[in-house]
Amino acid sequence: MTGRRRRGARPGPLRVVVVDHTASLGGGELALLRLATELDPERVELRAVLLDDGPLVARLRAAGVPTVVVPAGPRTRGMDRHALAGSWRALLAAGDAARLVVRVAGLLRGSGADVVHTNSLRADVVGLLAARWCRVPVVWSVHDRIATDYLPAAAVRVLRALARRGPRAVVANSRATARTLPGVRDLTVVHPGFAPDQALPSFEARVVPDRKVVGLVGRLSPTKGQLELVRAAPAVLDRHPDARFRLVGGALFGADGYADAVANEIGRLGLRGVVEVVGFSDAPAAEIDRLSVCVHASPVPEPFGQVVVEAAVRGVPVVATDAGGVPEILRPQGRDLGVLVAPGDAAALAAGVLAVLDDPGAAQQRARAAYDDTTRRFPARETARAVTAVWERAAAPRRRRRPRPA
Repeated sequence: MTGRRRRGARPGPLRVVVVDHTASLGGGELALLRLATELDPERVELRAVLLDDGPLVARLRAAGVPTVVVPAGPRTRGMDRHALAGSWRALLAAGDAARLVVRVAGLLRGSGADVVHTNSLRADVVGLLAARWCRVPVVWSVHDRIATDYLPAAAVRVLRALARRGPRAVVANSRATARTLPGVRDLTVVHPGFAPDQALPSFEARVVPDRKVVGLVGRLSPTKGQLELVRAAPAVLDRHPDARFRLVGGALFGADGYADAVANEIGRLGLRGVVEVVGFSDAPAAEIDRLSVCVHASPVPEPFGQVVVEAAVRGVPVVATDAGGVPEILRPQGRDLGVLVAPGDAAALAAGVLAVLDDPGAAQQRARAAYDDTTRRFPARETARAVTAVWERAAAPRRRRRPRPA
């Protein structure tokens, strides 16, 4: 990653280096990909440093983003956010973590970066230390609610303190996330957007499936609610015995134990052959299209809920938990664009699904309103414009100090 500017040259596009701890295709990483494809190349030159190898590397490079992998090492690789509190000592004290910061700082120094944009919680720490060493301003992109129902208490205290003092600016993916970052001076809410090819050209273009299929699209995780949907299935089947259920998504970030628990619950409830666990899909839009109901079942408040937008722009009726950032999508100005239910309540989730299956006409009316609203409010090009404005504001003092030619 080279490209130091000639001293005295007039600044061109803003040089932004994004740092992410993972190369798996989680929600934050997919949002980054959509952001990258919608940036204006005359305003922004984006590069990436990933602290692990994986499918995101090829996706970023295919999008024209030069990407370097700096392996984080075994002490920091593979731990999910619930292990974050215990990872601070390893991250900050272990020799491999110190070497990681040094290597990232070297890449930043050689890149001529105007701004470092960190895209995950662990990258926030590594990127902040490396960028501070190079005296480059940092913008945090926060995709997780910094709250004790989502993270360990020790991690919440550390992240909130760092957010107030470390980055030049913070971008939160929802108002719900922003509320968990009190005292941050430069805090901007920018909702993740959908890519143009994710949306149907019109609501009328939707082909309603012949079968009743209830699905959840998202990585297998305790925060996504697959267990709650499995437990809701019997009540739905009592009224609609021909209904089928699909769980689309892989077990990332150390969630293999949860995947086993989901499989065991399917067996315990006698739902084998009725609930299908599909695994990761490279074509989430196609998976959403085959659903009669797209379920968002997070038992804890979801920071945003990208799959809710993804389903809405495909014209699919949505049942979602009424917490976190989801109401910002499905209840704009008090209008219900989907069926919202209490989080962590399998009976309420079943009732929400039945509200769609029992009255498909009303469900289609809500889905049409949701399509019209989300296609207007959440395109990725608007996300790119808003984030670019934050980057330019964060970089302005540094760029003003650069000498201009006579």
